[in-house]
Amino acid sequence: MVDAAQIQLLTAAQVAQEAPVQQAPNGIFYASFGETQISPEDLERIVQAVPATIANALTRRAWYFVPLAIGEDDETSIAPAYTIDLGDRAICHRNVSFGSSEFTFISTRLMQDRFALAFEFFINVGHQFVDAVGVPASFSDLAWSQVKADVRGETSQDAWENRRRARERSHVRSSDAAGPELVQEGHDHVDEKAKSAYLDAAFSDALAIYMLALPIDFDYTDLREREYPLLAAPALAERLRHVAELFPANPGYEFEVRYRRRG
Repeated sequence: MVDAAQIQLLTAAQVAQEAPVQQAPNGIFYASFGETQISPEDLERIVQAVPATIANALTRRAWYFVPLAIGEDDETSIAPAYTIDLGDRAICHRNVSFGSSEFTFISTRLMQDRFALAFEFFINVGHQFVDAVGVPASFSDLAWSQVKADVRGETSQDAWENRRRARERSHVRSSDAAGPELVQEGHDHVDEKAKSAYLDAAFSDALAIYMLALPIDFDYTDLREREYPLLAAPALAERLRHVAELFPANPGYEFEVRYRRRG
């Protein structure tokens, strides 16, 4: 086993200078550094899954796949190999700015498998795309129509919480001199700030799930977390098909939704 004392941490700037950067056919710049335990072929397949129309909007960015990214205060350190002690200090990803460029360092050794690593990458891409471009009006209309129809569940904790806050019911208090004060439930009040945050989260989630489905065949229930109920499958399928129309898959990738009936 590698001793943590034997591993020399590098700064993010050192890794950015030393790791050879590649450009995938879709335009994404990326690099692999250290003992990542992911093959170049698997990594390329994941990176190239980002549709070109999305990749083209992510200018002056690069993604670095490293064993462990450690963020302490304002400093980012990179471990070229894994140890338990360093793993306890690491985080899933770390964003670092160098001049006018943005680098995202992803800790591959904190991910249990190819599925988890790919999803971590695509979640970052989804959020970065929303920051750069925003949410298409057509997707906003679709997602909000599902909310108003009380479709159950959501696609992440952030989406779930912001959706709940966006539609918290207002209450109207009335009193009668001859009787006790009454509390009546009023009409739905839309918190526009929470609604905007919800649509950002829902769209970035949909992008990430769509991109994940291109290189990896997975079961939707694999995305389940205990803190909130997953969005109903037909509603998610509707969102994903819409995203697929907006951002067609690159050559060599195919998007398909399959339903499986329980026996």
